[in-house]
Amino acid sequence: MVDEDNNDEMFGIQVILPGDDDDGKMKKGPSCPHGPTLLFEKTGAGTKAGRRFYACSACRDRKECNFFQWEDDKVSEARSLAREVENRSKAPPFSQQQYRVRFRKVAAQNEKLFCKDCQLLLLSDERLAHGAHKVIMVNVSQLRRPTALLKPLVSKKSNAQYLFTDRSSNFLLDTLDTLGYSHVLCVGTPRLQELIKLRNLEGNHLVMESLLLDIDFRYAQFYSQDEFCLYNMFNHHFFDGEASQQVLEAFLRGADGGKAVMVMDPPFGGLVKPLASSFSQIAQTWKTLQSPEGTGADMPMIWTFPYFMEPRILECLPSLVMLDYQVDYENHPMYKGGKAGRKQTPVRLFTNIPPKDVVLPKDEGYKLCSKCDRYVWSLNKHCAKCDTCPSKDGREWKHCTACEKCVKPSWKHCQTCGRCALPDHPCSTESGVAAGCFNCGSLEHKRRACPQKDGRRFKTGKPGKKSTTNNKKKKQPGQPAGFKRKASHRSGAARRNRRDATAKSK
Repeated sequence: MVDEDNNDEMFGIQVILPGDDDDGKMKKGPSCPHGPTLLFEKTGAGTKAGRRFYACSACRDRKECNFFQWEDDKVSEARSLAREVENRSKAPPFSQQQYRVRFRKVAAQNEKLFCKDCQLLLLSDERLAHGAHKVIMVNVSQLRRPTALLKPLVSKKSNAQYLFTDRSSNFLLDTLDTLGYSHVLCVGTPRLQELIKLRNLEGNHLVMESLLLDIDFRYAQFYSQDEFCLYNMFNHHFFDGEASQQVLEAFLRGADGGKAVMVMDPPFGGLVKPLASSFSQIAQTWKTLQSPEGTGADMPMIWTFPYFMEPRILECLPSLVMLDYQVDYENHPMYKGGKAGRKQTPVRLFTNIPPKDVVLPKDEGYKLCSKCDRYVWSLNKHCAKCDTCPSKDGREWKHCTACEKCVKPSWKHCQTCGRCALPDHPCSTESGVAAGCFNCGSLEHKRRACPQKDGRRFKTGKPGKKSTTNNKKKKQPGQPAGFKRKASHRSGAARRNRRDATAKSK
């Protein structure tokens, strides 16, 4: 699920990466099951402002990974050993080499078995041990399409494993084929890797080499060691260490003439800053391999992310440009297009490939803007005053003479704020950033003190005192003892107001 407010700096937390400090040096942080943790700092007011702590790089929910440690904590030897034991207990059950040996044996069996409960290909003599599980027979075609066989991991605060539709995957591959890329580095894009392998078998297209970097170890069952590396894109961590880094370097070195491209599809709720850092490190590796001095051209890349995160992406990677192409996902409840999803998805392509070289399909509603010299969505009308096709969200935008720029059609110019915003927006402060509460939009308090936070209500004029009404939720049938409801989401209007104001301030 897309988290439109994934910039944690808004909520008083800032990620600290090497180079952010004046001396550019940081000690290596402790590790959790997802690799080295990231260093965060509490910002704003309060007694803990400025204090730093380590937390999981991949999971934003303590229920997914409960690692937490203050930077200045002294960890005992017993605690360190306990962490090592836990980390090993959550490691994949087999090594990459063992997975490959198992795959060959399964492929050679008359009955190719797959346990849906364990998400594991089974050897013939393992079937009895999985007797209580749902075991199915698969064929060779299914072994070639692991994304259809494996159950997607869709925890929005950790894995968020949504898969490109065939439409989006084929468009990307057709584009890369046309541009002559021979090596495709698939970072978190298993569906793209899969279709590349299938196309190579067909023999109707340019033969492409591909390498999948993904944190889902289940794909190690289907790909060899030179086709898959277990990788965390939030901390640039290879779980197999130097061996996997050598695989990556060998893959990039094999791209004759530099015809390699990196395609990244990270979880939308992930922090942009550490993602950009990891992608930059991969790109720098490629550049160094192409030219020992590291002075060559930048590595071509395509990053799929929601359009409203454009300011954050360009802040971290200024060379990228957002294209109008709308990416959809097969198993996403909203971002899959068609009747079952939104009419238009918010996911776009951010790339350093010249926009004029990426030809968007006319039969899907895209057109060439001769003035911008790039393809745009049909409703993205060129503005003579702005000298650009301004729309970001797929709607036709309108020009505001007071703001001297184009804005969303639902926005109106506010004389109080001196800018365009939604008609029911909370007016901004002098700094131009919306004031007040993220949760309800009130100007009287901040989100942490919101009386509506977590669905609670307080008596008017008596902050901090709970209402005398009975707010306890009745236990629903099937709920375990001690069950707690999740916090309610803030209103859509308040979220949009805050996001729009933040984009305005960038």
